[in-house]
Amino acid sequence: MKCVVIIFVPPMRDSCERTGLVHVYTGSGKGKTTAALGTALRAAGWNMRVCVIQFIKGYSDTGEARFAREHPNILALKQFAIDLSRDIDAQKIERRQSEVEAAMTYAEEAVSSGDYDLVILDEINNAIHRGLVDVSRVLSLIQAKPSELEFILTGRDADQKIIDAADYVTDMRLVKHPYQHGAQARRGVDY
Repeated sequence: MKCVVIIFVPPMRDSCERTGLVHVYTGSGKGKTTAALGTALRAAGWNMRVCVIQFIKGYSDTGEARFAREHPNILALKQFAIDLSRDIDAQKIERRQSEVEAAMTYAEEAVSSGDYDLVILDEINNAIHRGLVDVSRVLSLIQAKPSELEFILTGRDADQKIIDAADYVTDMRLVKHPYQHGAQARRGVDY
C-alpha cells in the first residue's frame, strides 16, 4: 500500500506584506478619516486586526462607531472625548488636553501591544497642530512601532516632521463642498 504525504507550504509573502508603512492623510478637504476607514475595511477583509483611536471626535453616533459596537472583533474604536453633537469648535478642541493625553497613552499601548495589524490615529495631526500633544512624542511612536504594523495618521495641518517620517502622504485639497452652500452633514456619508 502506498502512502501519500501532503505537505502544505504557505505561499511566500512579499516584502510589502511584511513591512508595515506609515500613512498620513491631511489637508483641508473632506476624506481623511474616510480614507483611513476605507483602509480599515480593506484590512478587516483580510482578517487583519484594526484599532481606530479618535483624538478629537467624541460623537458616538457615527457609522464607524456603530459598526465597531456591533462588530468588536473586526474593528476596535476608542473615543476619549464626549460630544453630544457633531459640532466641534476650536475652543472645544483646545480644552481637550486630558482627553488627548489619555488617547495618546492608549495609542502607545495599542501600538506596542502586538494586538493589531493596523492602528489609525484619527485627527492626531489636529492635536499636534493645536499643541495638545508634542510632535516628538508621535515621532517616537512612529519609530517604535513594530515593523509589521501598518500605521495611519489623519487630520488637517500635518506637521512637516510627520510628513517627512511617513511613507505615504495624501493632501486632501478642498475644491468644493456642500457645506459651503449650507448643506448639513449626511448620515452614512459624512458621519
